This record gives sequence, C-alpha cells and structure tokens, in this order.
Amino acid sequence: MESMLNKLKSTVTKVTADVTSAVMGNPVTREFEVGRHIASGGPSMCWRIYNGTKKSTKQEVAVFVFDKKMIDKYQKFDKDQIVDSLKRGVQQLTRLRHPRLLTVQHPLEESRDCLAFCTEPVFASLSNVLGHWDNLPSPVPKDLPNELGHWSNRPSPVPKDIKEYKLYDVETKYGLLQISEGLSFLHSGVKMVHGNLCLENIILNKSGSWKIMGFDFSISSSNPSDTDPKYVCKEWEPNRPPLCLPNPEYLAPEYILSVSCDTASDMYSLGVVAHAVFNEGKPVFAVNKHDIFKSFSRQLDQLTSISPALLNKLPEEVRDHVKMLLSVTPNVRPDADQMTKIPFFDDVGAMTLQYFDSLFQRDNLQKSQFYKGLPKVLPKLPKRVVVYRILPALTSEFVNPDMVPFVLPNVLLIAEECTKDEYVRLILPDLTPVFKQQEPIQASNMILLIFLQKMDLLLTKTPAEDIKNSVLPMVYRALEAPSVQIQELCLNIIPTFTNLIDYPSIKNSLIPRIKSACLQTSSLAVRVNSLVCLGKILEYMDKWFVIDEILPFLQQIPSREPAVLMGILGIYKCTFSHKKLGIPKENLATKTLPHLVSLSIDGNLNLNQFNSFMVVIREMLSRMEAEHKTKLEQLHIMQEQQRSLNISGTEKPSEDAKNPSSSHQIDDIFGSTGVNGKENGSSAAAPQPNRMSLTLEEKQRLAKEQEQAAKLRSQQPLAPQSIKPAASANSQTKDLTSSLLTNMASLNRMSVSNTPRAPMAQASPAMSAFPASPMGAPVSNGFNPAVGFPSAGMGMSMRPPGSAGYGGMASTTSTPNFGALAQNHSQMNMSALDNLFTSNKPKVSLNQMAPGGGTPWLGQFTPVQNVQPALPGAPAAGFGMQANPFFSPQNFSQTGANQSGLKHSTSANSDLKDLFG
Repeated sequence: MESMLNKLKSTVTKVTADVTSAVMGNPVTREFEVGRHIASGGPSMCWRIYNGTKKSTKQEVAVFVFDKKMIDKYQKFDKDQIVDSLKRGVQQLTRLRHPRLLTVQHPLEESRDCLAFCTEPVFASLSNVLGHWDNLPSPVPKDLPNELGHWSNRPSPVPKDIKEYKLYDVETKYGLLQISEGLSFLHSGVKMVHGNLCLENIILNKSGSWKIMGFDFSISSSNPSDTDPKYVCKEWEPNRPPLCLPNPEYLAPEYILSVSCDTASDMYSLGVVAHAVFNEGKPVFAVNKHDIFKSFSRQLDQLTSISPALLNKLPEEVRDHVKMLLSVTPNVRPDADQMTKIPFFDDVGAMTLQYFDSLFQRDNLQKSQFYKGLPKVLPKLPKRVVVYRILPALTSEFVNPDMVPFVLPNVLLIAEECTKDEYVRLILPDLTPVFKQQEPIQASNMILLIFLQKMDLLLTKTPAEDIKNSVLPMVYRALEAPSVQIQELCLNIIPTFTNLIDYPSIKNSLIPRIKSACLQTSSLAVRVNSLVCLGKILEYMDKWFVIDEILPFLQQIPSREPAVLMGILGIYKCTFSHKKLGIPKENLATKTLPHLVSLSIDGNLNLNQFNSFMVVIREMLSRMEAEHKTKLEQLHIMQEQQRSLNISGTEKPSEDAKNPSSSHQIDDIFGSTGVNGKENGSSAAAPQPNRMSLTLEEKQRLAKEQEQAAKLRSQQPLAPQSIKPAASANSQTKDLTSSLLTNMASLNRMSVSNTPRAPMAQASPAMSAFPASPMGAPVSNGFNPAVGFPSAGMGMSMRPPGSAGYGGMASTTSTPNFGALAQNHSQMNMSALDNLFTSNKPKVSLNQMAPGGGTPWLGQFTPVQNVQPALPGAPAAGFGMQANPFFSPQNFSQTGANQSGLKHSTSANSDLKDLFG
C-alpha cells in the first residue's frame, strides 16, 4: 500500500515539476510569481491558466502558459504554424483595450519550452464553467493497481470552485450583454471580425465579468476608413492542425460554404454561444470535423426551418432574438448594437452590474444617487454576484472621502450576508481606514452615525484585536463628538452591544466617557440619555465599581430637571434591587438615603415623581432596618451565649466582667431590652442583680467568706461578749475614729437622761429615707433582705432574744437599746461629723474598713465575715443596730449585689426609661 501511495505521489510531483520547469524557463517569471493551476482556455483549451502575483507590487494577476510539449506530435512546419497563430492572437489582444476584452498586464514572452503572458486576475473560462475541463490539472494515472482502481475512474481533480460553479440568470444576462458590447466595439470601433467567438475564448475574470480573448483568427477590414468595411477570410483547410483552425461548431455557414465572412458571422457565433449557455455548454449542432462540408450542408437545411424544440431551453423573452441570430441569411441577424438594446437585457440586476462597470464615467452626484437606491437592489441579487462583483466596486470608492457616506451603508449591508471569514478577508481590510476617517467633518459625522447603527454587526464579526484597535476608538470618538445627535445615538446604541465589549474596556474607557458626556454637556437630552445608558449597562459591572464610581458620580450632576432626577432615581433603584449589585446598609444610611431624600423635595418634581422617590426610599429604609435588626439580634445572641459560658466557669471572665463598663451600666440604667423593644427580664421596673458585674477580687472575697462561714458552722456557738474587750480594743485604737466614737457614746448617755423620747415618725431624719409602711412590717431597701423595725417604736423597750427587730442578732442580755435614741442626735450632727472626718483624715470607704483594710476596730463586730459596700437606696448611715450593715452579717452573704447599679436609684431608672423608652 505504501509503495502505491509513493507511486501516486511521485506521479503528481512529476507533473508539477514539468509545469514548473516549463514556466520557470520563461522571462515572465522574472517579474511574476507563478502559483496554482486554476483553469484553461483559449483556442482548443490550449492555454493553462495559473494565478500569480507581481513581485514588485504584489498585484494579483493570471499567468497564461502554453506548453510546447502539447504539440510535440506535429511536424515542425505545423508546430511553427500553431505557435505563430497563438502569438498572433495574444499580440492582437495586447493591442486592443476595452472593458469587454481581457486586459493584458504583461505581453507575451516565449521561451524554449513555452509561451506565457499575464492578464488581469481570472477565475476560469466560460467553457470550464459549463463543464469542459480539458487541460486542467492532470488526472490520476490509470496504471495504478486495482486496489486504487476506483481512483482511475475519477475525472480530473477539477478545482472545487469551478466544479461547483453555477451561473445565475443575472450573470448570464449580463454576460451576454457584455459580449454583445465587446462585439460592438470590435465591429464599430476597430472594424474587426473576431472570427472564433466560442465558449473557450470567453474568460470570466475574478469579479465575474465576461471578457473576450482568442484573436488568433481575427479579420480586420481591408478598407477601415470606408463606411462599408470589407473582410476577407481564408478558405477552410481540413488538413491543418486544429489549433490552426477556428472552432467549426461556432462558425457561421457562409464561412465554410461560401468562404465569406462579415460582422454578421460573429453574430451567428453569438447566437450559438447563447444557446450553449442555456444548454449546459452544448452548441446548436455537432459538427463532423472529418467531413465538415457535408455537416454544414445538413446544418444549413436545419437552420432554414429551426424547430421550436431546438430552442426550448432558452428563456422565452430571448428565443426570437437567438433564432434571428441563427438565421441562414446574414442580413436578418441583428447587429451588436441592436442586441445590446433588446428587452431581455432590461433587467434590474443586469443594469446594476452594467452601471458599476461604467462608474468611472460618472460624477459624484450621479454616483450618490445610484448608491442611495442600491440597498433596494442588493437583496434581489445572488450573494456571489454581490460579493465578487459589486463589493469590489464599492470598496474602491473608499478612496473618495465624499462618497464614503453613500457607499458605506451598502458595504455593511453586504457584510451582514457574509460569513465571518468572508467579512474578515474581503471587507474588514477596506473598512479599517474608514474607522479612522475624520475629514471632512460632515462626512466623518455621517460615517460615525452609520457605523453606530451597525455596531452589533461590527462587534460580532470583527476579531477582538481589531475591535480594540479600530472599532472602540470610533465609539469613544462618537461620545466626544460635538454633535448632539451623534452623542444621543451613541448613548442609545451602547447598551445593545455592551455584552460584546470586554470588562476592562467598559471600566477604563467607556464609563469615564459616558460620565464626562453627562457632566460637560449643555444638552438635557444627552444628560438624560447618559443616565439611561448607565442604568442599562449596570449589570455588566461589578458591585464595588458601581458603589465606588457610579453612585458618587450621581451626586456630582449639577442639573435638577425632573428627567435628570428620575434618571438618578432609576440608577439608585436598579443598583439597589439588582441581585448581583445591591447597596450595603452603611452606604444606604450615610450616602444614598440622604441624597435621595434631598432630591425628593425638589420643587420641580410633580406628585407622581415624588411618590416614586418615596417608594424607593421606603424600600431602602425597610431593608436597612431589617438587615441591621438581624445583625443586632445575632450579636445579642452571641453576647448571651458568652455570658452563660462565663457564669458556668468554662471560660475566664470577659473584659466587661472585669471592668463593669458603660455597656453594663447602660443596661442597668435603662433596663435590658431586646431588639423588639420588650424587656428580657420578667419585670423592667425592678432590675435583678447582675452576677456578671462581680469582679475577680469580689469573687475571691466571697469564696473566702463561704469558707469561713463553713468553719463557723463547725465551731461551738460564741458566748456573749462583754464591753470590756471592746473597751480594751477601743483603748488600743489610737486613731481619731475611736476617740470620736467614745465621745459620741457619752453624748448619747447624756441625751438619754435629758431628752424625752421622740415619736417614730419624727425620731430621726434618717428614718424619712425609708418608705412608709405599717409599724412592724418589714421594709426592703431594694438590695438586702427586709429590715425589721420594732412595732412599738424605737424606745428603750425590751425585746426577746433573737427578735427580728434587731436584725436577727442574737442577744442574751436585757440591756436596753440606746442606739435608736442616739440616732436622732447623731443624724442631727452628721454635717459636723463629716467636717471632722474631712478636715482631719480622709474619708474611709466601707470596702477599706473590711478586714485587711487597716481598721482593726471593726473586728469586734464581725470577727469572721468581710464587709460589703454600702448600697444605694438603703437608709442613711446611722449607728443603730438596725441601720448599720455591720450588725447584720448575713446581708453580706448575698452574692447578687449589683456593682454596676451603685450609682443610680430606682427612681432615676424610671425617669430615664420614660425619657428614652
């Protein structure tokens, strides 16, 4: 298998090498690069057609090559005749210049192996297009093994574009019209008969135009100056090589039978060409080249009475004219000028193509009128005709700046029907300079408008790199244009193609220019359209870019027209309600809501517009409230969990527990309320002691008290103490407090003997601090257990041991209680006592009087337990057994003393709650 493939490869390589060697020896290769073999044409299809380029200018050309090896079978005389005939035809073609004749770019060059010349770019010959593929790339060799035998039955590897090419009606009509115009030029202008008009001598150039070549047997008039030219033809010589004779199937009968010719002979050939075009490339009659005279005699009889079946494949509107062209009598045949005017060619498509071929003869006004009506015609034409025939003519007008606004809509209309590859290959290179055109100003503005209207097309089919380098700069230029109309159109169109622009370009180039247009313009329409445009493209931005760049920009807009205010409101609403964007509550509270509220009361707004503002403001407030309330609820739950953990002892006390700070103090003052405004405790009027307010030192003290209390319970009850140890203790005390207490005791004894007993209600100013209650009822100070009072007053009555009137203090003696009477005088002289304490020694707090605090005299009253600080709301400090906390040691065992509430009374709490809710 490998050997067979190698043999095939070597065969193809040999054919290519033969062609290359034949061309490479020709002088044409000095200036032109020869490419692929694309077609064949000329007399008997003897010319091979290659594509090529000019080395100096890279201009595209077609290279016609005649390989002399094709005539190796002939004698030298015949070879020379063939070569001379071919050379004559090319030289004649080179001298003639007309749009309907094939244009020669480089004259004929001869080498030892070939003849070659260059022409305008060529697609194929009409014969190739209609299915005659002679002298195209070589077929697969037929001597391959049977395994590849199926290849041997295949036709030549004809280029795909030729094999699949189908002529459209408009191409056929206009092609025949072009040939008629070419014959008119030859007959009327040059006084020449072509002599061999046939399918192989009609060439389709790259744009699809039909061109005449093959002037090997052309006959010029013997008297060109006369009005009635005469043409002399040669007698048919059957023994000459076929390349030295015209194609007999397209020759007029008089050429063979009477050895005469005229311009009408070319018209007969045109009739046969027209028949072949509509009949798959088959001529009217098949001619026996070995007995040509007999064939023409029989043909003459058939032409005398042409049957309708012979012309049934032709369009009905041209049948009569073709029948006249095939007439036996030359005078009956229409001339070339008459043929160009028949109704068959009055087709919109054919006339459009004809107009393009004559554009160089038109002025700008005529061109502009034609281009304005062209969009109505283009949809009626086949795509191939439009792309390869009309588009090149349109893009050639881009060199004329004044014509660009008229040509550009048609080019973009064609681009819509092209594939992306066709657009990039055929259209974009010509559009790139137009993107940057800025002069003249009026034309430049029109170009911007046209491009903006087709921006979706440009961004869809243009590669990303060209969008960045060519298309987007044009959009930016439109945003900065002085024309309000262009700015409005640009702002209206931008949202339709924003999804096709990369995000960095939106962020760094597009948005800044939209903002600038909004702030700097004096046009209300541009400002409103800028806001609308921003609102529509918000979804293509990220959240923080909108918050940092777009929302602050809204506060910079100076105007307060209702349309502008509603545009601002719309952007706020879109950002607020968009799932991807959203406005944080901090921004709502500090920036968005203040701005919207200030705009909402603008005097230019009507009722409906104001209501729109209020709807958005309420929505924002509701969401902000819900979000912040949720946050506070979560924070409260976390704090409660933390407190529970601290109370259970699983963690160290928090900073709030160590330092009863403002948060706990505020809770104690205002009452601990939940997020819903309801008190967390069972009663807000009587706040419960907060265990979390105890410091570490206080907890250590309480632990020691509990330990000492346990020891006391295990010991024997203490005997009643006498006054002597206390006196000794007092005698050992050398501070001022001790001496003052002694003096006070003596004063009390003197008062007892001289002062009558006062009633309970007026006994002491300190008693007024207690709430009124029935005598003998327990009274609470708000912090400690109820303090009892004697039902009969505070006189010198005797009480049984253990009575509650003495605060629960055990007594085994019947000594009268003088403390209550002494309290009256002590309270009356408290200011003097305070002055004594203040002037001689700093006041000593009760905490400092605790054991270890430097006052050993207190030990005689509470030898075991520590002293708790005085509490607010308790009675004024007196020295009676019932008012003095030191006489009630059991009060200090209460661990729920609220340290954070020491500075506030219950009435203060109630006032503050009424004030702040």
